[in-house]
Amino acid sequence: MPGGGLMRGFSKKEKDESEMAPLRYTPLNGSGNEGSSGNGDHATAPVSAEPEMELEIDESLMNTGEDGLTTTEATARLREFGPNALEEKVVPKWKKFVAQFTGPMPCMIWTAIFIEGLIADWPNLFVLLVLQIVNGTVGFYEDSKAGDAVAALKASLKPQAQVKRDGQWKNINAAHLVPGDRVALNAGAGVPADCRVCAGPPIDIDQAALTGESLPVTFSEGDVAKMGSTVVRGEIDAIVAATGGNTFFGKTASMIQSVDEVGHFQKILIRITTFLLGVSLFLVSICLIYMLANSEPFLDALAFAVVLLVASIPIAMQVVCTTTMALGSRKLAEQKAIVARLSAIEELAGMNMLCSDKTGTLTLNKMVLQDYFTYVPGFTKEHILRFAALAAKWKEPAKDALDTLVLNAVDKTPLDAYEQLEYIPFDPVKKRTEATLRDPQGRIFTVTKGAPNVLLALCEGNRAQIEDEFNRTIEELAERGIRALAVSVAYQGEPMKMYGFLTFLDPPRPDTKVTIERAIEHGCDVKMITGDHAAIAKETCRVLGMGTNILKADVLPMVDTKEQLPKTIGDDYGEMIENVNGFAQVFPEHKFLIVEALRQRGWSCGMTGDGVNDAPALKRADIGIAVQGATDAARAASDIILTAPGLSVIVDAIVISRSIFQRMKNYVVYRVACTIQLLAFFFLTILSVHPKEAPYNWTEEQLGEPVPNYFVLPVISLVIITILNDGTIISIAYDYVEPSPIPERWNLPIVFSVATWLGLVAVMSSVMLLHMGLNSHNKGSTFEEWGMGEMTYGQVYTMMYLKVSLSDFLTVFSARVANGFATDRKPGTALLSAAVFATIISTVLSLNWPFGPATKMESLTTGQAVFTWAYCIAWFLVQDLSKVGLYKLLLNFDVAGLRTELELKEKRALEMKGQTGVEGRVNQLEEALKEVKVERIEPLEREVRALRESTVDNGSARLMPSGSSSSMI
Repeated sequence: MPGGGLMRGFSKKEKDESEMAPLRYTPLNGSGNEGSSGNGDHATAPVSAEPEMELEIDESLMNTGEDGLTTTEATARLREFGPNALEEKVVPKWKKFVAQFTGPMPCMIWTAIFIEGLIADWPNLFVLLVLQIVNGTVGFYEDSKAGDAVAALKASLKPQAQVKRDGQWKNINAAHLVPGDRVALNAGAGVPADCRVCAGPPIDIDQAALTGESLPVTFSEGDVAKMGSTVVRGEIDAIVAATGGNTFFGKTASMIQSVDEVGHFQKILIRITTFLLGVSLFLVSICLIYMLANSEPFLDALAFAVVLLVASIPIAMQVVCTTTMALGSRKLAEQKAIVARLSAIEELAGMNMLCSDKTGTLTLNKMVLQDYFTYVPGFTKEHILRFAALAAKWKEPAKDALDTLVLNAVDKTPLDAYEQLEYIPFDPVKKRTEATLRDPQGRIFTVTKGAPNVLLALCEGNRAQIEDEFNRTIEELAERGIRALAVSVAYQGEPMKMYGFLTFLDPPRPDTKVTIERAIEHGCDVKMITGDHAAIAKETCRVLGMGTNILKADVLPMVDTKEQLPKTIGDDYGEMIENVNGFAQVFPEHKFLIVEALRQRGWSCGMTGDGVNDAPALKRADIGIAVQGATDAARAASDIILTAPGLSVIVDAIVISRSIFQRMKNYVVYRVACTIQLLAFFFLTILSVHPKEAPYNWTEEQLGEPVPNYFVLPVISLVIITILNDGTIISIAYDYVEPSPIPERWNLPIVFSVATWLGLVAVMSSVMLLHMGLNSHNKGSTFEEWGMGEMTYGQVYTMMYLKVSLSDFLTVFSARVANGFATDRKPGTALLSAAVFATIISTVLSLNWPFGPATKMESLTTGQAVFTWAYCIAWFLVQDLSKVGLYKLLLNFDVAGLRTELELKEKRALEMKGQTGVEGRVNQLEEALKEVKVERIEPLEREVRALRESTVDNGSARLMPSGSSSSMI
């Protein structure tokens, strides 16, 4: 590789030397890919074999001749070994559709439908059936849209392979490759399977997606190139050694397949549903026993049980939450982030740990020139770049990453004044590139670029004067993970002299540092997990302000990819993982293990990555995020897929997800409160409100039919409330909320406490209004004293329908503001509009009841409707005021950590304000100036003093970093 692609492949000798017995959950004696970033190899480290994932090759399949396999042999092997593709757990769409109707909540509705069928209540059965179908269909539709987006991304990758069969080269689908196939590996093409390189000139392969290495690796005869990597220079034949699940890629995928569990949000919904079901069954059982004990006909008692069961089912909960998350996913899509799993949005809101790959995620995965050092007085960066470019074919397209780096940075126009007489491309053995040229003055000279230590040994002209300082500088750079490209020149008849060297690095993305700072501001810790070398990882962390406490993988255990991780991983290694800033030289199993250990320690863990080696950890994490340009494996394993450069959208997604979480939590409080209101209302009326007994004393003459033993709202009124209120409450997805400055969590004890209190206050008001309504026909009643007159029994039904409907929607405005009054935060326009619409429709229905006497309900007078409105608003104020009092009580005793959480939020909010406000910006600038002074100005001042105290010997000069003035020499 011209310019020094000095990394080498996995030679058999290296593999034999580094071979270790397979380890399972026992600490490694060595990481297997250690090696110093010494000054010898261009400040790069050799790559050694991977002990635990060593490829087992059946040599009997590798004796393929020059003509390749025959079609017959290939067909037989395809039957034996299967396609060169990874097995994937694909759930058919019909199963996904059926799953929408088999969860805990749908099962509750099916039970209600079944009971309605037993008592032959066909209208209510039909209504419940329609609600069930709508609920399941909406959930399936939203989930399918997310899945289709991922399928479209996966379909964009259709790998092909150039294979030789029956003596003929042909392009085939890479899935049809078999062990023993002779394939062509050409520059720009992907490696279609694990392949052993044949005899021929070495090739360079980019393995960044597999190992995290920033530079290409040189592969020679006998080395095994891995499926999923890309050839960047050269061409050669290779024999397929493994396909499908037997490849490195496939073994990595086995870890992905091992992750299969119920999502966090589904667990929360199950807990909420279980709570409501438990309360419902308890109250229904008491009521049913009470009614049967009072000689109520069994079918009538069962009919009431159905009414109460329907009232307790949060029918719209799944739809509202799914719709809310779907709307959030569309907002993220506008910012170039595709959500593959909707419930990941809820989990993202609670993410408090973000583990990130380095290469291609935090960094550009592209080498960029940094500084230069020269040993020629008066030389600048442009001089060193020009000579480096002369040691390349500058009139032709760049052959590798370093030539691209140099030729893109230099002004090529002056180069045309030179005549290139001879060019020797990069030799992996000599580790340098040479070119002989004639300059405009007719002088002939040779320019060489390559590994610093190799070139220094050739520089007889000035090696003695610069050797100590040169080696010290290269070692210091290597310790920081910075690579160097040396440039030396020898004019005809003169010894070679070291002119200087260029440093280069895979730099962080422009927005990475700010993104990490913003993530930390929002309460999310960040750790780096990379397969690259420790020195490079430390330097990247230093630049990004992440800390430099980086450990190598040898402190972690190795695990069997085919078995579940032990449940003690978190206990054994969690504290160590928590206390470091990151890990380097890790394998895919290590990333998987680190994420799992953090999850076992209670962290809500996110993972960002782009390569095959990141895929298992992306799948294991609570939230997997694939960055732009990620491999197909990484995208398939992720929950969120970025389609634009940069990471800033991750923090934007955190903010958006926390807003969505607030809306869902507000809805859950509202929904539980409404359920408690209806359950408790029916429970109390069954036990204590008997219309034909004192003090109400309703008679058959007044009703025109037998007086019921209990007051029970007609089912039609409950269905209308459910459809109208739950249908319009979807607008809460557009409500105005304030995202939390710290990760969110479902504090269910607080949710249930507040919701139950709101529901009980509403029940108190409902029972009191029912008492006044049923007593209105008696002399001296409250209605008579207030001039309301008496009400018919049918109007009492309608009044209670209107009251429950209004109370339900007013409860939303109290539930949406925690620890404050409903007026403390304005509602969203959509929510307010929906509330106005629903309450107006309810009022119109109560004034003009359209369903006739069969429902036993009658229209209210205008005065009665106005009174009901006033009564509901008055009790809403009481409800909201008492909620604030309840919060103060809960905070005072720090129930379920509520006060601690609130204090942390307030502290974080003040810190964020200080970091983003004017004062915070001034502080940031002052810190930046201090950093510039320490890192740039002070070293230059020391250099000036040193140069003034020294003399220049034999035309050589001390090293001069970029930014130094030539007048300093």
